[in-house]
This record gives sequence, C-alpha cells and structure tokens, in this order.
Amino acid sequence: MNQNNFLEKTLSEIVTENYKYADIFEKHNLDFCCNGDVNFLDACKKNNIDSSVLTEELNGISKQKKDENNYENWKLDFLVDYIINNHHKYVTESIPKINEHLNKIVEKHSDNHPELLDIQKYFSIVYKDLQMHMMKEEKILFPYIKQMVFVQDGSSKKEAPYFGTIKNPINMMEEEHKNAGDLLKKIKDISNNYTVPENGCNTYKVTLEGLKEFEEDLHKHVHLENNILFPKSIKLEELLYSSN
Repeated sequence: MNQNNFLEKTLSEIVTENYKYADIFEKHNLDFCCNGDVNFLDACKKNNIDSSVLTEELNGISKQKKDENNYENWKLDFLVDYIINNHHKYVTESIPKINEHLNKIVEKHSDNHPELLDIQKYFSIVYKDLQMHMMKEEKILFPYIKQMVFVQDGSSKKEAPYFGTIKNPINMMEEEHKNAGDLLKKIKDISNNYTVPENGCNTYKVTLEGLKEFEEDLHKHVHLENNILFPKSIKLEELLYSSN
C-alpha cells in the first residue's frame, strides 16, 4: 500500500488490509477499532502526528509478511467461531487473574497510589459489562449470523429474527464496544501508559502488563467485529432478505 492509498483510507480500512499496521496505530494511540472510521490524514491532524512520518512507519510494515490470518476472506461462521474461541475465551480466562492481582496491589499500594482505586473501579465495570456483552453475542447475535450463512449455503431455511434487523443488535454491540474501550483508555491514562512506579512490586508490574495486554486484545477483538464481521453480516442479511 503506497502513501496515496493510506491517505485515501480510514484507519479501520488500513488495519483490515493488514492487521500488522495495528502495532503502529497502537504506538501512536490511534483508535482503529471503535472510532476507526476516521480518515488517515484527519486522524494525523487531530493527534498532531506528521503524516509523512507515520506513512514511513506503515510502509516499513508493508515490506514485512502480512498477518497470516486473512480475516477479511474468512466465512462469517468461521470468523464467529474464531472470535469465541480466541477473544471471548481470552477475556473469560484473563479477568480472574487480573482481578486477583489488582486486588493485591490495591491493598498494598493504594495508600501511596490512590489512582489504583480508580483503575480497580473501571476494570470492575469493564469486565462485568463484557461478560454480559459476550453472552448476548453468543446467545443471540452470533447464532443468527451463522444461521444466515447456512441459509446462503442452502442448508437451512430463512427464519426472520425477533429483533427485526441485524442492525439493531449490532448497534447495541458497537455502543458497548465503545464504552469498554473508553474505560480501558481511562485506565491507560491513569496508569501513565501502564508505567510501574519506582516502588512498585513484581505483582504491580504483572498487573499493569496484564491490563495492557487486555486492552490490546480488546482492540483486535473489536476490530474483527466492528470492521469485518458486522458490516459483512449486514450485507448478507440485505442479500438474503431484500426481496421480503
């Protein structure tokens, strides 16, 4: 992808083409998932980033091998299973570990670092919301997406969803993605980009590393849904039910 193509695309479109570009956007705190519909040049201006410098960094990634997972070309049912088996599983397994470590450092360090209390509060909201969010996806939205794939393949009959159109639950899921992303951004800011203080113990370090990894995984998780799965599902529903 040359410079002109970067300038013509949104952040989400750039990352959809090659997920390795996400590393560069992460470094510059550019949101390519929840707010990825921003034009590349506009995002640079808004964040006071030299577009030519950022382009040079992205071109460096271009010369490397692309992400071996070509998510854009996966069948939707396969992508749904991938999200559940990788990202939903990661969230479920990470929450108790991070929460346990966070409770320990709050107890030991919050007198000198009261910001830990806010981090604990925000993470508690995030993980409780995400647990409900994933349940709704796995029980309602994802089964409907897979059902549409089966209809397209001719292995199942059309069944109109009770929620009217898939845009309704998708709009809700996207709003919940944004809320989770905003809270994790607050945690990142409060912790000074996950910086361990000089008097921080090993548990302190492990906790912030866990929170950083959690945020980065959520960015990819949301990217796969907001920028690939959801738009393709909307198009598939329109294809299947436009005659109704």
